[in-house]
Amino acid sequence: MDILKILVVIAVVLGTVLLACSYLIWLERKVSARMQDRLGPNRVGPAGLLQPIADGLKFLLKEEVIPGYVNKPLYVLAPAISMFTAMLALVVVPFGPTNFEFDWFRFIIAPHIDLGLVFLFAITGLGVYGIILGGWASNNKYSALGALRSSAQVISYELPLGMSILGIALLGGTLSLEHIASAQASGLSAWYLWTQPLAALIFFTAALAESNRMPFDLPEAEQELVGGYHTEYSALQFGMFFLGEYTHMITISLVMSILFLGGWYFPGIATPQSDYPLAWAVQLAVLLSKSFLVIMFIMLLRWTLPRFRFDQLMGLAWKVLIPLALANVLCVMVILQFGLNRWWLAATSIGLFFIAGWISLIPASNAAYRARKPLPARG
Repeated sequence: MDILKILVVIAVVLGTVLLACSYLIWLERKVSARMQDRLGPNRVGPAGLLQPIADGLKFLLKEEVIPGYVNKPLYVLAPAISMFTAMLALVVVPFGPTNFEFDWFRFIIAPHIDLGLVFLFAITGLGVYGIILGGWASNNKYSALGALRSSAQVISYELPLGMSILGIALLGGTLSLEHIASAQASGLSAWYLWTQPLAALIFFTAALAESNRMPFDLPEAEQELVGGYHTEYSALQFGMFFLGEYTHMITISLVMSILFLGGWYFPGIATPQSDYPLAWAVQLAVLLSKSFLVIMFIMLLRWTLPRFRFDQLMGLAWKVLIPLALANVLCVMVILQFGLNRWWLAATSIGLFFIAGWISLIPASNAAYRARKPLPARG
C-alpha cells in the first residue's frame, strides 16, 4: 500500500508540475504583454488558453536537428539532467498540509526526511551539470561562454543560498521542511519573514540566480550569446531545458512560502486547530496561493530590472550577499546564545541592510586610476 501511495503522489506531482509549467509560460507571456502594452497569446482558444497545448504539440512533432559537430552522447544527456534534477528536488518539498494524510495520498513524496534542505540544495546544485554539458557538448563558442558563465554563477550563489537558511535552521532546530512549516503554524508572528527579513531577501535573490531568471539570466543572454548554452538545441530537447527552468521556479516559490511565509498556515482559516470539512483543501489552497504570488513577483521582475553585467553579478554574490548572510548567521547565534528576544533579529537584519547600503555609497578610492596620466591628444 505504501508503494501504491508513493506512485500515486509521484503521478499527481508530475502531471501537475508539467501542466503548471505549460500554463505558467502562457501566464508569463500575458504578464509580459500587459507590461509592454501588447496583447500576448490570444488566437489559439479563448484568450489564448489553448496556446500551451499547441506549443507542447509543436515541441513533440517538430523535427529534432542535431548538428554533426556535437558530442552526441553528452549533447543528448544534458537536457535530461536539467529536467531530472529539477523534478527530483520536489521529492522533499511539501506541496500541501502534511498534518493531513489519507490512506491513499499525502502531500509530500518522501516524508520525514530530517535533512530535507540539505538534499534540496544538493540536488539543485547538480542542475548546473546539465547546462555545462549542454554548452560544452554543443561545440559552439556562444554555448561554451554561456556554460562558463553558468558554472561561475551557480557556484557563487550556492554559498549565500545555503547560508541564508542557517538562521532558520538554528531558530527551528531542524532542517526538515515539514517541521519548519509546522513551527510557523502557531501564529502570524511566528512566520520567519518577520525575524529573518534579510535572510528572505538573500534567499530569494540567490534562488533567482540559481534558476537563471532575470536579472540573472547571463548564461542565456540572447543579446550577447544568441541563446547561450542551448543555442544548438531544438524541439523536445530545448523544451526539456525550458521545463527544467520553470520547474525550478515552482520549487523556489514553494520553498520560499514554506521557509518564510508560514507554509499552509493563515490566521483564521488555516490553522492546526481547523477541523471543519475540507480543511485540508483550504490549507492546500493557502500554500499554493502564496507560491503563486511568489511566482508572479518573479515574472514581474523579468520586465522591471535590467540584466546585470557579469562583474556586477559576481560582485553582488561575493561582496554583498555572502558577507550579509554570514553576519546574519552570527547575529542569530549571538541572540540565541544569550537568550535575547527574537524580535532583535528583525532589528539586526534591517540594520545590516542599511549598513550594506551605506558602504556601497562610499566612493571606491582607486589611486592607480587617479594617478593615470591622460593620453596625449592625436594630431
